[in-house]
Amino acid sequence: MLSYQHIFHAGNLADVHKHALLCAMLDYMVKKDKPLTYIETHAGRGLYDLSSAEAVKTGEAAQGVVVLERRLPEDHPYRRRLREERALFGPAAYPGSPLLAAGFLRDGDVMHLAELHPQEYRALARVMEPWGAHLRQEDGFRAALALTPPVPRRGLMLIDPSFEVKADYAAIPRHMAAIARKWNVGTLALWYPILPAGLHRPMVEALRAQFPEALAHEVRFPPARDGHGLVGSGMFVVNPPWGTDDEAARLTALFAG
Repeated sequence: MLSYQHIFHAGNLADVHKHALLCAMLDYMVKKDKPLTYIETHAGRGLYDLSSAEAVKTGEAAQGVVVLERRLPEDHPYRRRLREERALFGPAAYPGSPLLAAGFLRDGDVMHLAELHPQEYRALARVMEPWGAHLRQEDGFRAALALTPPVPRRGLMLIDPSFEVKADYAAIPRHMAAIARKWNVGTLALWYPILPAGLHRPMVEALRAQFPEALAHEVRFPPARDGHGLVGSGMFVVNPPWGTDDEAARLTALFAG
């Protein structure tokens, strides 16, 4: 399905959870003098305007990054990247995960981004052109299998589907198992929504059975408005970099405060 538009939700509480953890992982990985590959399966448009009518209408950023960013240390890699992107694009800019990740990559690192939605793909191509990213307009899971194992073999893949289709919950453990078979050294980071119906639970149980050493981290929060279904955010990370569990604990405290 192609109806999902992240501009309505950019900078929300789930984005803060996902992006803070992503930035912490990449910040650690680039400290090693070895090249890496960054892959994203559902990249979105890369850059969002929090002053847009869509973002203002939902008010999710006002309850998300606007509040929680200030609770993180000044030198947190997520805060550093936010400052850098606002300096480039203006105070209302919110970088999506492709742009956040690009700021960590060095000469010799490689970025692959997949996005199926035509409008989002065109916007992504404009935003990411200066970064030399390799873009694919296709299904993210198909791209993931085509791109693995990547060169360089060391790296991280962010899997961030919209979960518009309930069948995604059952299919994702199979997709991740197939990707891991091809790229057993890669860090695979899956984001998933937590809804009152608990649709994520069987998926997470299946993933835990497949990847018993993985990190599963969840945070809960109140719905953004009456009738809004998102009440939490989850990240399931296969082969987490050193220190990821410490960052997860920090985020648990952040959301509890």
